Amino acid sequence: MRLTLYTDYSLRVLIYLAGREDEVVTISEMTDFYKISRNHLVKVVHNLGLKGYILTSRGRHGGIKLARPAQEIPIGDVVRSTEPDFDLLECFNPVTDKCVISRSCSLKGVLHSAQASFLNILDGYTLADIAKASRKVLPAFKSIPIVSS
Repeated sequence: MRLTLYTDYSLRVLIYLAGREDEVVTISEMTDFYKISRNHLVKVVHNLGLKGYILTSRGRHGGIKLARPAQEIPIGDVVRSTEPDFDLLECFNPVTDKCVISRSCSLKGVLHSAQASFLNILDGYTLADIAKASRKVLPAFKSIPIVSS
């Protein structure tokens, strides 16, 4: 399974914000840091705001910050809410399924189980877990305390 760039960018925005938890961050900062198109990030930020992951404010001192603590944001939830389509095969969608072996094929069940396992694993991690690991290599994340479990 491959995640879309949209989900990738959504996770990057959230990781960046988790690293700057007490600060209001601008889209320009993230654009410069990640070298991602401003237009892409504007769409991502808008969607993350609509879904309640971030708070946005306009104006001269406006910007973006997390709507809730990073440890309260499961990665699985973010992926589910930003991925447009989890149909790994044609047969996953009964409306578009034209495969002649769909009724007798066990591949769909196997892939469905694999997908559920993938999402289950992501559910075991929060944004704080991911941001903490990123702090070790990215200087922008210096504000995240590293706490050993």
